[in-house]
Amino acid sequence: MSLRFIPSLCAALLLLLAACSQEPDTAKAEGPYPALWEIANSTGSVEGWMFGTIHALPDDTRWRSPQLDTVLGQADMLVVEVADLEDGAALSAMFEEMAFDRPAGPIVDRIDPDLQGEFEELLVRANVRRTYFDPMESWAAALALAQVAQSGKAENGADRALLAAFDEREVVELEGARGQLAIFDSLPETEQRDLLNAVLGESREYQGEIGRLAKAWLEGDTERLTRLTRRGILADPELAQVLLRDRNADWAAQIENLLSASDKPLIAVGAGHLLGDSGLPTLLEARGFTVRRIE
Repeated sequence: MSLRFIPSLCAALLLLLAACSQEPDTAKAEGPYPALWEIANSTGSVEGWMFGTIHALPDDTRWRSPQLDTVLGQADMLVVEVADLEDGAALSAMFEEMAFDRPAGPIVDRIDPDLQGEFEELLVRANVRRTYFDPMESWAAALALAQVAQSGKAENGADRALLAAFDEREVVELEGARGQLAIFDSLPETEQRDLLNAVLGESREYQGEIGRLAKAWLEGDTERLTRLTRRGILADPELAQVLLRDRNADWAAQIENLLSASDKPLIAVGAGHLLGDSGLPTLLEARGFTVRRIE
C-alpha cells in the first residue's frame, strides 16, 4: 500500500479538508482510463460496478471516462469507505480524540535512524516544530506524515468527485470515519512503528508532481499497480493482513448483501483493495458473482 492508497481519513488530517461547492471537471477526452469493473449474478444480470479510487491528485488531473459517466448515470447508490469527507472539523476532532489518548514519547525514538533524514524533510514541508508529533501515537503520526508527503491534493481525490456526483442519491459507508481510524488505533505498537517507518521510506518516491502509483492508476495499469502497492507498507505481513486482507473480507460480505437488493451500487474504494488474489473482484467471484473488467 502506498501513501496514495492509505485510506481516506488520511486526507482529513491536519485540517486539510477543503469544502467543494461543485463537482470538479475531471473528464478527459481520450484514454487510457482508470480500471472499472462490472458485477453480474449467476444469470448474467448486472448487479453493480466497482471502481478503484485515489484519494489525492494534482490540480487539473483528468480521469473520468465516458464509460464511467454511463455507470454514474445507471447506479442507484454509491458505496465508499468513508462518506462524510467534507466535515473537516468533526473528522479532526475524532482524530485528536483517538490519536492522543495514550502516552507516546519522542517521535525520534520511534523512527528508524536510517529514516531520520526523511523525517527532517517532512518537518520542513509541514512547517512544524520537531516535537509536534511527540504526543501522537505512532499510527497517527504515520497518517499525518503521509498527508504531508503526498504531492497531490485531497480536494482533487477521485472519491470526493464521486461523492459530489451522488449528491442527491444514496451513499453507503463500508467503515465510516471512526471505524477506519479504529483499525489503525488498535494496531500493536510494533506494527504502528512499522507503519510509521514505511510511510517515511515511501516518502522518497513522491518528490515529483505525481507519483508512479498515480500514473499507473490513471492509465488503468492494474498489473503495475499490484506490484507497486504490494511493496512498502503492504510488504509487512501483519500490516497487509490487518489493512488489506481482513478489511477486504469484511467488505466482500457487506457488498454481497448490497448486491442482493434491487438497487445497483457503484462500489468505489481505494484502488489497492481491488487487486490480486485478496482483492474484492476475486473475493466476489468466490461468492458466485461474475466480475468483468469493462475499462
